[in-house]
Amino acid sequence: MTGFAQARAEQNGWALRLTLRTVNHRFLDIHLRLPEGFEPLEPRIRQRLRERLRRGHVDMAVHFEAVGSAAVQVNRDVAAAYLKTAADLRREFGVKTEPDLAAILRLPGVIGATAAPLAEDMERLGEQVVSCLDEALANLDRMRQSEGRVLAEELVGRLEKITSLANEIEVLAERARPAYARRLEARLKELLGDTPLDPARLAMEAAMAAERSDVSEELARLRSHVLHFGEMLAAENDVGKKLDFLLQEMQREANTLLAKTPGNDADGMAITRLALEVKSEIEKLREQVQNIE
Repeated sequence: MTGFAQARAEQNGWALRLTLRTVNHRFLDIHLRLPEGFEPLEPRIRQRLRERLRRGHVDMAVHFEAVGSAAVQVNRDVAAAYLKTAADLRREFGVKTEPDLAAILRLPGVIGATAAPLAEDMERLGEQVVSCLDEALANLDRMRQSEGRVLAEELVGRLEKITSLANEIEVLAERARPAYARRLEARLKELLGDTPLDPARLAMEAAMAAERSDVSEELARLRSHVLHFGEMLAAENDVGKKLDFLLQEMQREANTLLAKTPGNDADGMAITRLALEVKSEIEKLREQVQNIE
């Protein structure tokens, strides 16, 4: 599920800022951006993320910097070399003025950013990173839970729509069956001309045709899948992939409904329209299910 969270920590002259972004993805796809020297922490971070997240494209970045007096590093050897050179020039040319310390500090190489943390600092910094990660994951969970409640309401609404459409199709299919038998009889008379129709053969052909166009099993399975979907949505964790597979089955039933649509009369066209609406609702469900772990 899409989300964003961050956490900060500051201790002993170091400041950490961790940002976490997640977007929809079928699997768990983790991308890390760590400062120089933090590479040994990567396996620990990945393990923590795998423990808390199941699906999604995850971008995590750690920003590290020194604060306070530790934020500035003076290269004393470079400064000393500048001062020695200045003293030599003063003696050589008889210059009486003292060197400007502020000017010395502005010379290249005298002041630089704080170097990467030392190896002995990494264990302590590693604990800070994990603490920030846990805080960010907790914030992410709260955000995703809030969005999840809204998403669940939308999914339930679409399931109710599919059930309503299935009920309409069932009524139309029952109404269309006698009309389909009459059309079959009229077609046979047209083909056979004056040849009398065998009532037994006509009944058999009508039964076979009715069986081929009967959608009661598809509707029953579709309703069963809808019920199962709702149960998993309400009761289980880590159901995203299961719901994906269930929606594939629902799409298969919808395709069969379309294939069995009986004729091109008003009822047949209405069944086709309703079956297409079922397919549309299932596709919308599949898009939203990508947000579910």
